[in-house]
Amino acid sequence: MALQRIVIENCAIATVDAGDTEYASGHIVVADNRIESVGAGKAPENLENVVRRIDGTGHLATPGLVNTHHHFYQWITRGLATDHNLFNWLVALYPTWARIDEQMAYSAAQGSLAMMARGGVTTAMDHHYVFPKGSGDLSGAIIRAARETGVRFTLARGSMDRSEKDGGLPPDFAVETLDGALAATEATVDEHHDASFDAMTQVAVAPCSPFSVSTELMKQGAELARRKGVRLHTHGSETVEEEQFCKELFGMGPTDYFESTGWLGEDVWMAHCVHMNDSDIAAFARTKTGVAHCPSSNARLAAGIARVPDMLAAGVPVGLGVDGTASNESGELHTELRNALLINRLGAHREAALNARQALRLGTFGGAQVLGRASQIGSLEAGKLADLVLWNLDTLAHASIADPVTALVFGAAAPVSLSLVDGKPVVEDSRLLNVDEDAIARSTRAEAQRLARIAAQA
Repeated sequence: MALQRIVIENCAIATVDAGDTEYASGHIVVADNRIESVGAGKAPENLENVVRRIDGTGHLATPGLVNTHHHFYQWITRGLATDHNLFNWLVALYPTWARIDEQMAYSAAQGSLAMMARGGVTTAMDHHYVFPKGSGDLSGAIIRAARETGVRFTLARGSMDRSEKDGGLPPDFAVETLDGALAATEATVDEHHDASFDAMTQVAVAPCSPFSVSTELMKQGAELARRKGVRLHTHGSETVEEEQFCKELFGMGPTDYFESTGWLGEDVWMAHCVHMNDSDIAAFARTKTGVAHCPSSNARLAAGIARVPDMLAAGVPVGLGVDGTASNESGELHTELRNALLINRLGAHREAALNARQALRLGTFGGAQVLGRASQIGSLEAGKLADLVLWNLDTLAHASIADPVTALVFGAAAPVSLSLVDGKPVVEDSRLLNVDEDAIARSTRAEAQRLARIAAQA
């Protein structure tokens, strides 16, 4: 069958390639699910099988945004424990989270995915680690929601086996056994992971955190991931309390503990990494361990300011994460471009911390690196997958900002006129094409109310 082409012209383009190539007015040609060409001026003439031609005047084209850390199920517990630090917040919410079921997980995933996709996310991920007994096929429900939304997706199949009786934070009824967690994780990889270039669904091995997981689960989880050829994900160095916990329980800080369990490497990425000293950053750089930077969640839980400029200078791969919507109620990634830039300027580097183009790179190519997909997505280059966003900057909110990348990052959240994933439209004129936003809103509201009733009766 002949290639079907979509042509986008007359837009500003930020390719986020190795040279940060940009065009004040250029074109993008998509052929089926690949980018065929990107360049200045009009598209080549006499292209065959052009099924759609888009005038991008007043718009900026960028790679689609890549989310590197999230907890979809938290969509139905937003707005709770709003004045807590991480440990107190977890203790307050674990008893409710431990009562989710398959329908709740599916509805919450729909809400989380819809909010991200309508804001320019083309590759999402979910770190799901709560598997109550008898709750159904939670992983399958989450993957189904991603498939229906139309985004590329990584499920980080999480697990917890260190409960309150073992010195952890989750209640005893909220965790799995070591063997049960490993078996279920392997089954999820076998059933759902796609290693192909244009994969829409991938799976990572993701024990939750040092304070909710046994050392044996960390070690055997790493061995499982490498035997299966998939990536590894967990939380790391999020708070000073976590650092103290690791030192008291393991006799070492988080980074040394991760290294002792096989959890540093180019196939690993960790969420947060707020409290990292020079030695920690050097270890991550040496091993090419990635970081999911979650600025809004870090601020919401008063965790601190991650040393992102120092990580980047050292060569640590860094992407952006929404984090769960119980600690970032907006659920959006495009606002994290701005928040990452602004919050990091409150740190030691002040105005030199990050600029607009560095922030955009974190949300696109940096995220692709962290998920192990930099050869496929994250920049607008010929041969890469056609995951891209056309941002409308012809608005009151952006009208007087001359530079389009500055307008996108420093300005108000820009509307998405078009989002393509795998060459297929997912968003047009700020509306999702594959799912009903209003129906999702009703469903998530109902499931949040049902969960609250169940938790109150427990």
